[in-house]
Amino acid sequence: MGYEDTGRDRSVEPSSGVPVAVLENVFDDPTHGEPGRDRVGVHMLWEFLLLVGLAALGWLLWRADPDTLRGAGLRTLLVGAVGLGLLALAAGLSLRTAVPNLAVGPVAVAAALHYAEQGDRGLATSVGSAVVVAAVGGLVLALAVVVLQVPAWAASLAAAAGVVVYIERRSTSILVQGDYDPRRTAGYLFAGFAAVAVLGGLFGTIRSIRRLVGRYRPVADPARRRGALAAVVAAIALVGSTVLAALAGVLLAANGPGAVTPTSGLDWTVLAIGVSLLGGTSAYGRRGGVFGTVLAVGLVTVFQAYAPERDWTVSQWALGGVALGVGLLVTRLVETFGRPRPGHVEKIEPVGDGTISTGWNVPRQQSADNWPPTLPTPLAPESADPWRDPRWETGPRRWDADDR
Repeated sequence: MGYEDTGRDRSVEPSSGVPVAVLENVFDDPTHGEPGRDRVGVHMLWEFLLLVGLAALGWLLWRADPDTLRGAGLRTLLVGAVGLGLLALAAGLSLRTAVPNLAVGPVAVAAALHYAEQGDRGLATSVGSAVVVAAVGGLVLALAVVVLQVPAWAASLAAAAGVVVYIERRSTSILVQGDYDPRRTAGYLFAGFAAVAVLGGLFGTIRSIRRLVGRYRPVADPARRRGALAAVVAAIALVGSTVLAALAGVLLAANGPGAVTPTSGLDWTVLAIGVSLLGGTSAYGRRGGVFGTVLAVGLVTVFQAYAPERDWTVSQWALGGVALGVGLLVTRLVETFGRPRPGHVEKIEPVGDGTISTGWNVPRQQSADNWPPTLPTPLAPESADPWRDPRWETGPRRWDADDR
């Protein structure tokens, strides 16, 4: 029966001597993985520090200008946080799947310019066309990355250059033509962004999902293909990040009566990636926290509102550069203290064969390190039977000869 030979057809991983079926349950990558589960304690500690920093900065902003945190000021602040948050989600999605998308900033600026020009045609028409163009552009980028097996940062940088060419066709600022005001639903927008970010982080802590999302992460030669499933996940991430960037641009354009200025948008890319790294997402892919993106977005948004109260002139390039620098240090901490403990192998429980099984399982194979296996203790020799004569067994039998 099937359960009688379950342990005989398991291939052995040459580097570890562990059956592949066990590797798939223990390792994040069955071929080049590390034994054990990732540790999330470093993410919890860092997110606690972000929460303390956000509370302290929010208290300073409240003392400097209480109107910023209530009424219309609070609604404008929340919409700005959602716009930056969508950009951070776009960057974080591409980072966790190991295909960093450097075109998110220019895509957001291009979408903002498009909405400013076409907003009077209706929200569904203007935003829908921007989303469709972003999805098609993200699909082209994804095909270039997964088919040619080229670095995503280089391919997305080339895509960003093409989007900048589109932006440079506008020489002056453009007033927003639409009448959509996201501040009327600022609370719902922020709640939706926070829910998506937190749920995404929670799903990312599940071992199988994390392994699936980070499958495109290089483990040996980065030019080697990682398989069809990894390519599909990377393509979906690139398309999704491009669409999120377009939605972020629409929100940022609609947040306030000001005009949209045509810029390269690369400063938005630096800020988005910096905020994502600051929230605990690893620059290498796969690893990330739960509440880190929401807290990092809140921290940067509150600082942007607090700096003018202190007459500080902080450019977006400087803010993005600082966030990116601190985020790289966080990546080092995450990769150092978030990986499984050295020498730890998760204990695998024996698996039965369903409801008809009563616990009959094939004994586990002994590790190759313990070869040769320990021989069983020999039994004591039996005492000789005086009534048994060896002649009757070794000599010829007369009835056999007669039968012939």
